[in-house]
Amino acid sequence: MLVVVAPGQGSQTPGLLTPWLEDPVFADRLEWLSAVSGMDLAHYGTDADEDAIRDTAVAQPLLVATGLLAALQLFPHPADAFGRIGAVAGHSVGELTAAAGARAITAEQAMVLVRERGAAMAAAAAAVDTGMSAVLGGDRSEVLALLEELGLTAANDNSAGQIVAAGTLEQLAALASAPPARARIIPLKVAGAFHTDHMAPAVGRLERLARSVSVHDPRTRVISNRDGQVVHSGQDVLRRIVGQIARPVRWDLCLEAMDDLGVTGILEVPPAGTLTGIARRHFGKRVETFALTGPDQLDAARDFCDRHGEPSPLDLSPTWRMVVAPSKGTIHLADESRAAGVLAAGAAIGDIVSLRDRIAVTSAHGGEVVEWLVEDGDLVSPGQPLVRLHPLAHRVPSARSAS
Repeated sequence: MLVVVAPGQGSQTPGLLTPWLEDPVFADRLEWLSAVSGMDLAHYGTDADEDAIRDTAVAQPLLVATGLLAALQLFPHPADAFGRIGAVAGHSVGELTAAAGARAITAEQAMVLVRERGAAMAAAAAAVDTGMSAVLGGDRSEVLALLEELGLTAANDNSAGQIVAAGTLEQLAALASAPPARARIIPLKVAGAFHTDHMAPAVGRLERLARSVSVHDPRTRVISNRDGQVVHSGQDVLRRIVGQIARPVRWDLCLEAMDDLGVTGILEVPPAGTLTGIARRHFGKRVETFALTGPDQLDAARDFCDRHGEPSPLDLSPTWRMVVAPSKGTIHLADESRAAGVLAAGAAIGDIVSLRDRIAVTSAHGGEVVEWLVEDGDLVSPGQPLVRLHPLAHRVPSARSAS
């Protein structure tokens, strides 16, 4: 099973688009996304120096455009992607790349949102001198306890042995001067304490914009940074992306979800290397990885996708909808829903119980029950369809959903 992942801020390097722009199709598409974002992305991806592309307002649109356009080079026809990719995930701003790739939002919507996200986060970062540092190694519980003691946030929990601390520069200096036992502290080249309360003003800005964004339920499973759950409501995908600006990235839980899905191959879109490196340390030789760094690798990347690809279980027919499991566990179906011929939007489907938690599953959309695809007490995996619904002519407005 193939998972495609998109990296976050800090992975950009000077000249990353130079080899890609030799293809006129890529160049034309980049010009279009530049027009949408109001930025000269070709300049920032070729001639701009490291300091220029470190700017949050520049780095984020550059990363999303690069990932989206490289994916289009890999899968020129989106239908080919849907027939191979089992799930997508993005680290931090990479979630916008993943959401557009899964067709929850359009590429144009992603570029407008990332432009405003980058500008709002840059403004929030300028209000207080903050930053981020990677904590490599050390005992996990000791690392987390020290961060809490210093008032720092574990902003990125990437995997065992790699946690990113975020906070004021004074707090980070205190961490560097007395690090946890057997741990190294590496300052990161970012402008502020992302995924912490310092970014709350940026959340407010994106929340207002997101109210006007039309979304679709994704056509590929989307794994959320918030908790590693598979999200199958377009509204929920966008809501989580907005809120994640000021919430820690739980990439460790995303990796667990990939494991639950049965991942065999992980392909990282450019600028690639960071997430495939984390995956190799997490999975070892159980999962093959591919870091797509340049157009000369496209044929090899397509071969990789052919070896690991299998279609998402989400049927693409527009004549009915599905409710899917957000995580792994045992499904306990709600009696009232099992007996109903029609479900209203927001109707309780049941609970998924695992050793870690209990998650309520509701129907984001109302509809006539076509068929139940699981029975009470079944073990389910992330993104597994639970019930198929036929849309009603007059639906109740969508409600929040865990599905």
